[in-house]
Amino acid sequence: MLTNLSIRDIVLIEKLDLALDAGLTILTGETGAGKSILLDSLGLALGARGDSSLVRAGQSKGSVTAAFTLSPSHLALKILEEQGIIAEGEIIIRRIQSADGPSRATINDQPVSLNLLRQVAVLLVELHGQHADRALVDVAEHRRLLDAFGGLESQVEKLNQLWRAMTDSRAALDDHRAAMARAEAERDYLEHAAAELRELNPQADEERLLADQRQMMMQSEQYISAIDDAESALAGDSNSEARLHAALRKLERRKETAGGRLDAVTATLDRLLVEFSEAQRSLYEARKAFDFDPKLLEQSEERLFSLRAAARKFKCTVDQLASVRERFETDLKTLVDGGAKTRALSQTHDEAKAAYEKAADALSAARRKTAKALDKAVGAELPALKLDKARFETDVQADAAKPTSTGIDRVEFLVAANPGTPLSPLMKVASGGELARFMLSLKVVLAAKGSAPVLIFDEIDTGVGGAVADAIGQRLRRLADGLQVIAVTHSPQVAARASQHMLISKAEDKKAKRMFTQIAALEDQHRREEVARMLSGATITDAARAQADELLGIAN
Repeated sequence: MLTNLSIRDIVLIEKLDLALDAGLTILTGETGAGKSILLDSLGLALGARGDSSLVRAGQSKGSVTAAFTLSPSHLALKILEEQGIIAEGEIIIRRIQSADGPSRATINDQPVSLNLLRQVAVLLVELHGQHADRALVDVAEHRRLLDAFGGLESQVEKLNQLWRAMTDSRAALDDHRAAMARAEAERDYLEHAAAELRELNPQADEERLLADQRQMMMQSEQYISAIDDAESALAGDSNSEARLHAALRKLERRKETAGGRLDAVTATLDRLLVEFSEAQRSLYEARKAFDFDPKLLEQSEERLFSLRAAARKFKCTVDQLASVRERFETDLKTLVDGGAKTRALSQTHDEAKAAYEKAADALSAARRKTAKALDKAVGAELPALKLDKARFETDVQADAAKPTSTGIDRVEFLVAANPGTPLSPLMKVASGGELARFMLSLKVVLAAKGSAPVLIFDEIDTGVGGAVADAIGQRLRRLADGLQVIAVTHSPQVAARASQHMLISKAEDKKAKRMFTQIAALEDQHRREEVARMLSGATITDAARAQADELLGIAN
């Protein structure tokens, strides 16, 4: 529900903070008091086109903030979560309009695009009035409303999955046929190229390994020279190692009687001779590692040349040659066993198509049955709304030649407002008042199905009074049992049904010499006076007060 609405510096509103309750909230006030400003402000928060003229004169910017609390499973929360916006059951939308033109929006203090704002807002609030019934104008929305009324969403979701399976299998079949056509057109080239790469047999990371090996071989003389220097330094006097061995043997013969005084030196000399021998062996092995056959260098260079030449020929890198070879082999294989794969893919597509068509036919039949139930339910609401001569019909037209992810049906709400006139699209035949009442009938029948949690009705009782206005009030109150309903009205019969009544008025700031709009919540006696004013006009009579008491008593 919409819990709070804060407006700053919008047209005649300097500062306004509204706390809204669940149930039916009624907004009343004299013509020109500012009801349209309030709705325009809310519309701005919900993604309506920004306009610098909305900013109060003399101010650099205006803002509207709307706070909503939602059930944890609400789709709007899921959409925001996908965008990385944390909501946790509460959404705070803020729209700031600057006086020099641009506007910006945030949701939970994170900047959002106008497109995302509208995507979320349409799931939060529906605005209905004589010229604002998008759900009734958009034929695609008619199908969704019918499915919601009949509880057909699970069938639609299943059909959507079958649609994806059918379209994916069709795409796979088309791709395979296109690949076969390309392969057949290039058969000679593919065979030659695949054979060439098969013989070359490129390996992963081969270019780097060959380049490193080639560099190593080209610098081998430098490495061997360094090894020679190390060997010369290690050799020194050719008799030094023999003298060390002789000295160690002599010390070892005497250390038993030296009381441990020769243990350290004999151990050190022994370790030195071992390391001496290990160093000589390591240098020998190192020399062998750099002892390259000149033919090996030549072979490495030739291999690198062949790989790089092939890469230039096939317009790829050396590292990509293996995948190019695999692609050529796959294309050739397509030619060899293409018939079998084509038949398998074709069978898969045929099975997916048959499953989709069966489910689409079943859903279409369910929609036609649901349409009759919807027509009957809406028809039962029309007489009380002074539409007793009108007809409402849900037209379901199936066209198997134009399948979609939601089925084969085109659903449209048709009406005949007067006897003897043919059924026509709702917007083409209904007056503003009739359109609003048809919409109210639909909303009452659909209740919470397929609806946003907040419904706003803008003067849908225009042009009616008495029993019809009372019937509208009753239906708004019924809607408010499951949804939050906010209605702007001039009808006392509707106002009497409110669970929260707010008065919009215009006042003058004499010091600043300007007018401003204000809103006050009415209770008890003040509410009685407002209903009486709506009944009698500028002069409130005792009879009007008595009639207001009667209306409020009946409503309660």
